[in-house]
Amino acid sequence: MEQRYVKESRRYKTSRIFPTDVNNHNTLFGGKLMAYIDDIASIAASKHCRRSVVTASTDSVDFLQPIRPTDSVCLESFVTWTGKSSMEVFVKVITEDLKTAERRIAATSFLTFVALDENRRPVNVPQVIPETPEEIRLHETAEHRKEMRAQRREQSKKFADVLTTVFPWE
Repeated sequence: MEQRYVKESRRYKTSRIFPTDVNNHNTLFGGKLMAYIDDIASIAASKHCRRSVVTASTDSVDFLQPIRPTDSVCLESFVTWTGKSSMEVFVKVITEDLKTAERRIAATSFLTFVALDENRRPVNVPQVIPETPEEIRLHETAEHRKEMRAQRREQSKKFADVLTTVFPWE
């Protein structure tokens, strides 16, 4: 089975926070950050498998610190674990106050991507080889997150069975 090092999928994205990016609390819109996260995570997943990928789930986005207009935001993304055709991608969001140089972890996120062949069918992906303490820790704890994803997906399917598709105005 083909293998690739985590560092081969590692990607970075840095952005400045502009007044149009903030909400009424003068902090970065959560949805804007989520778009950044999905973007950089999809690049890391594609780099790992060298295939087209699709977001299977956004497993978590934990907003830990506010991101302000005086900050830049740097997202670091890499594949932490692989299944047969799926990849878990971790995104770490680091803010830096552009005046004081203070850095903080502002958010973390886990997403799952599936690699697709030319016919849009799932295809096998290389296994991942962690090296650094951070990579190893994330890799070792991935199985637990996989189990939680499976449970949450089953709950979502059951919940969807009782939801209506009719709008009140129809």
